[in-house]
Amino acid sequence: MIRSIERCQTELLEMMEEEQKAVEKQDEGLIKDLEQEITELKWRDSELEKITHSEDHLHLIQVNVSLSLINPSSLHIPSDMKNWSEISMKTHVSVETLRRALTQLQETLNEKLTQTVLMKMQQYAVDVTLDPDTAHRRLILSEDRKQVKHGDIQHKLPDNPERFDYCVFVLGKEGFTSGRFYFEVQVKGKTNWDVGVASESINRKGRITATPQDGHWVVVLRDERDYSAFAGPPVLLSLRLSPPKVGVFVDYEEGLVCFYDVESRSHIYSFTAQTFTQKLFPIFSPCLNDKGKNVAPLIISPVHYNKLI
Repeated sequence: MIRSIERCQTELLEMMEEEQKAVEKQDEGLIKDLEQEITELKWRDSELEKITHSEDHLHLIQVNVSLSLINPSSLHIPSDMKNWSEISMKTHVSVETLRRALTQLQETLNEKLTQTVLMKMQQYAVDVTLDPDTAHRRLILSEDRKQVKHGDIQHKLPDNPERFDYCVFVLGKEGFTSGRFYFEVQVKGKTNWDVGVASESINRKGRITATPQDGHWVVVLRDERDYSAFAGPPVLLSLRLSPPKVGVFVDYEEGLVCFYDVESRSHIYSFTAQTFTQKLFPIFSPCLNDKGKNVAPLIISPVHYNKLI
């Protein structure tokens, strides 16, 4: 659909450029005719001025005859002269203005397309809860297992193989090995966070490299304004608005992980052409609380969507 829009945009721009050239050529012809008639009228006015002030009647007659021989209609307004009061030239249309208008049109169409796609993805919403057996010891989970934040106290918990012992991560309780699934996470009020999905066999001990090669597909916020997708080398993301809620969609068979700003219904980033061979789990990190600056929790939110007509 996007390729179709771009093709239509190119065709429309070419057509408008051709029309622009035709309009400019037509206007140039009208201007040339107008300038020629102005020059001719000035010459006639000059000759009439001479005749008016001449006291030599013989000369007046001679001039009248000579002008008539040159142009019988020299001493009156020609009948074929254009009535410029009835002619209006098209205003100049800037190609750059057209480009801006077309770009705006494409942005509007893309926005509507994104909204439609997001609504379809939301139909695959699943109930995600946090798995306390995977949570780092400094993470605080709510009783309903829907919220997580970082605390200063390290809880005494068993060091089971599933638990993260260095990075402050926690996995979702439910894993998926096929099909499509979608969930939303409230990130409002936070200065740092990680959200995405991860393979079951990811490393949970020591430092972690959160890239697709290591079984992670995540988008992160750092220092309140720096958004990135950990796609090997990080991909810096330029977002117009800070998303208060992030939607995550996974299509297991298609190897697709998409991130959306739920509030503005805009696309954030997509990992494409991935190969999944293991169970995938939602993964979350509220990051360090940073002496209270990043104390707000990540909240797994219920999904609200409008059915497509």
